[in-house]
Amino acid sequence: MSRVAYYTKGMKKKITFGVLLKTIGSLAELFLPLVMAYMIDTVAPKSESAWPLVFWGGIMLMCAVAAWLGNVIANRVASKVARDITEKVRTDLFSKTLYLSSRQTDEVTVPSLVSRLSSDTYNLHNMLGMVQRMGIRAPILIIGGVIMTFTVDPILALVLLAVVPILTVIVIILSKRGIVLYTALQRASDVMVRKVRDDYSGTRVIKALSKTEYEGRSFQNINDNVAACETKAGITMGITNPLVNMLLNLGMTAVILVGAYRVAAGAAKVGQIIAFTSYFTIILNAVIAISRIFVNISKGSASAKRIGEILSMPEETCKEAFLDRNDAEFISFENVSFGYNGAPALQNISFGINKGETLGVLGATGSGKSTIVSLLMRFYDADEGVVRIGGKDVRTYEKEQLREKFGVVFQNDFLMAASIRENIDFERGLRDDDIDNAIRFAKADGFINSLEEGKESLLTVQGTNFSGGQKQRMLIARALAAKPEILILDDSSSALDYKTDAQLRKALLANFKDTTVIMIAQRISSVRFADKILVLDKGRIVGFGSDEELMKTCETYKEIYRSQVEEGIAND
Repeated sequence: MSRVAYYTKGMKKKITFGVLLKTIGSLAELFLPLVMAYMIDTVAPKSESAWPLVFWGGIMLMCAVAAWLGNVIANRVASKVARDITEKVRTDLFSKTLYLSSRQTDEVTVPSLVSRLSSDTYNLHNMLGMVQRMGIRAPILIIGGVIMTFTVDPILALVLLAVVPILTVIVIILSKRGIVLYTALQRASDVMVRKVRDDYSGTRVIKALSKTEYEGRSFQNINDNVAACETKAGITMGITNPLVNMLLNLGMTAVILVGAYRVAAGAAKVGQIIAFTSYFTIILNAVIAISRIFVNISKGSASAKRIGEILSMPEETCKEAFLDRNDAEFISFENVSFGYNGAPALQNISFGINKGETLGVLGATGSGKSTIVSLLMRFYDADEGVVRIGGKDVRTYEKEQLREKFGVVFQNDFLMAASIRENIDFERGLRDDDIDNAIRFAKADGFINSLEEGKESLLTVQGTNFSGGQKQRMLIARALAAKPEILILDDSSSALDYKTDAQLRKALLANFKDTTVIMIAQRISSVRFADKILVLDKGRIVGFGSDEELMKTCETYKEIYRSQVEEGIAND
């Protein structure tokens, strides 16, 4: 099924009804000047009473009412159809963005996805509405108007017909150019959305570093580029109306001159000339409407193409999966290498841990710690090697089945503007007992119970009414609440004091003995207790083992210990 057929499914009756009404209204409008000419040239001179004029006046009134009603009702139908189709497209587009692979999201970029969901769907909505409202009426008025002019006076009609080919060429050329320019405008808008998103999320840092003026200038440059693209597209498409008006007005002037000579020569009647000028006005307005339609089509086509690019993105297929292994290791990486857009992030990584063990991952910023998690949860697939859970290649799991195994707190996680309970439950339908236990295990019960409304207390956007440590404990409670098989804490204790951090570790050891825990941290104190510690440096393993083993064999680990523990004690 084509995409057009899919999105118009169930709406064909509405569309047909709207087209029929619009056609009836347009045809009724076309008969008005003809009836008027007949009244002026035939009925009025021969009528001995007012009744013939009243009768034909009634006919004109009926045509006017039919034209008005047909257009109004058809416009309402068109608006509903455009709304419903756009809603369906927007829903599908949003759903598609959620299922895009991380590589595809990186390629398109999040700001571009936001722009496609907002401004592109808006342009598509405008195009659909305009095409249904004026895309049917305008061609009927133009074609019907030309036919009627031949009925009224063929000689004058030839004058009008000479202008039509020139108008057609102008509209086609400018419309093709417009699609290119509006596509460039949407790309420039993507950059502006990205800038706004970055600045709003980093507004505190910008203010703290006194970079407000710099960011203002940076945004102004981007905004100037958007304005330049919009101006260029607007001027190009704006040329259409003046050119069309000029040509049609020249045609109107020629019609009046020729018509005056024909009336003077007795070859035409006054009513015919009045009817002809009325048809010329109808055609003029219809051609102007066509030019507006092409502006909207140019925008809408560019936007529809961008939306189609996302909707047509195929699901990424992985390489042939490795055979299952039945061994003791629950999680294992075997000769894994991976890079972001060609830049290596992990190189030849091999390690394994058993079920119920705790793995600490330690390393400097950019060493590849979070990439380990991304590969394990299959946000990305390894370029080389295999990642296993329970002896199975992670690529053999259904994605939902795989991710149900995890409870995770990411490095840059988020909280909704909702209650604490809703943030922890996260629409998973968890029991109150599980939520209460998770809050207690995450050591968040102290401050939550002190609140007047407890776990029903509301968070502001991004949880700004709570401290960093409180937010981290709520996020940890969210990860624990569903009793995950694998718990991942990606630098999730950075805002916790040492005492709370230690209490959290004890709670995990006591209450989640069967849960495999992976802790990514900058602080060595957060991972020293782990059964195994993985030390990374520039995407390579430089140490793997227990704290005691690494203190003997890994120089990098010892350097981290000296810098964080021994020097810290000396400074105290």
